[in-house]
Amino acid sequence: MDKTVEMNANELVAYFQKPASELTKADIIAFVREKGIRMVDFMYPAEDGRVKTLNFMINNLAYLETILTDGERVDGSSLFPSFVEAESSDLYVVPRFRTAFVSPFSDIPTLCLLCSFFDKDGRPFDCSPEQTLHRAAAAFTEATGMTYEAMGELEYYVIAEDDEMFPAVDQRGYHESGPFAKFNEFRKKCMAYIAQTGGQTKYGHSEVGNFTADGKVYEQNEVEFLPCPVESAADQLVLAKWVIRNLAYEYGLDVTFAPKITVGKAGSGMHVHMRMMKDGRNCMIAGGKLSDEARRAIAGMMTLAPSITAFGNKTPVSYFRLVPHQEAPTSVCWGDCNRSVLVRVPLGWTSGKDMCAQANSLEKEVNGDTTQKQTVEMRSPDASADVYQLMAGLCVACRTGLEMDEAQALGIAADKYVALGESGSDNDKFEQLPDCCMASADWLEKHRGMYEARGVFSPRMIDGIINKLRRFDDANLREAAEKDADLMQRLVRESFYCG
Repeated sequence: MDKTVEMNANELVAYFQKPASELTKADIIAFVREKGIRMVDFMYPAEDGRVKTLNFMINNLAYLETILTDGERVDGSSLFPSFVEAESSDLYVVPRFRTAFVSPFSDIPTLCLLCSFFDKDGRPFDCSPEQTLHRAAAAFTEATGMTYEAMGELEYYVIAEDDEMFPAVDQRGYHESGPFAKFNEFRKKCMAYIAQTGGQTKYGHSEVGNFTADGKVYEQNEVEFLPCPVESAADQLVLAKWVIRNLAYEYGLDVTFAPKITVGKAGSGMHVHMRMMKDGRNCMIAGGKLSDEARRAIAGMMTLAPSITAFGNKTPVSYFRLVPHQEAPTSVCWGDCNRSVLVRVPLGWTSGKDMCAQANSLEKEVNGDTTQKQTVEMRSPDASADVYQLMAGLCVACRTGLEMDEAQALGIAADKYVALGESGSDNDKFEQLPDCCMASADWLEKHRGMYEARGVFSPRMIDGIINKLRRFDDANLREAAEKDADLMQRLVRESFYCG
């Protein structure tokens, strides 16, 4: 039996005993018939990053066949106001069968599918974030011969009434167990539901941030995913946020993915790990060390880092998180096992030692292949990001580094490296990340040619992103909010349910 499907929590994968990527329209129809599915939901994230839903009551197989084949019309100007005019706003949404899952929330048996957008001529909508990522992944493979894989780390705060029992230590919640961590069981239920949607999680835990205020407890949690093809990685993050919010609502809890909710407390990021694969081999490592290909990809991220914030940090509050001494990057640099840098190279099981045999005396020592585990991590993004745009931007950045002259790229990587034990924050040697949305827009304008190359990002999308960021008019907002608690809280409320 295929080990990738044997214990899969997605009901369709378990039923057909094949990967989700192999699901067909015939499979969907057969599953609906056999399982008594009465409702089909089309789901798609819009410009605000939140999932939108269109419900179909299935009364006959002919209608099911029609919607699965033809999709349905939607108002593009309501979904993408920065890219679509009301005068020519109709778009089609067509389901992607590999994303099918049974809703864990509906009382009526409901099958959910993520959708792609198409224009009036039946072509992929050029400003669709999902299609942008598809083009970015294809261009990466065409240029490098490798495939681009990613995984996200999704941080969020859970908020509830404070019962004042077993209080956690302020800002010391990392990996805390109950009863000092109050929402471990909620997180585990979230992970179980995320698995039902097809999400492949790596682990979950409580995070550093926790505090009490105004009779409420605020506890930071994190769910991290396993590496997979970048398009699936983006789908999983979008659905994970949808799951966590819906389950919180059922439990009577509040949840926020906002990058910052108060001064002096840990903010929430959405770090992205990535690796490059070829013929089943992880190209991030060679001879037990970070490969030249990985260093060149990092050079591309160093080059485009200031403009990547245009995709990964979309609210003024995003830049309240990117301040020194808060485990968030401020400088364009990278390093090994260093949480103050922009791009971190985490431990990659490269020691060659069998730690399992050392910890368990009954186990015989083996020389397993751990090279698949090595990734590099971009630490600037947060959950205000458009996940598809962000993943596409990172994919473009890594490809840009690999397309540079090799000596130039390796030189950039060497210049931007921070040695272990040194701080990457507030270092005058390195360029600083933007401090507001307006500065991020200026960098995107400067770098737009690299994103538009190979037809990845459409000029219309880039224009829309730039204009939206500039409308925040936030050039001096961070400094003002640091001095004005009321202003800070108003801005936090505005971005509380971002993404």
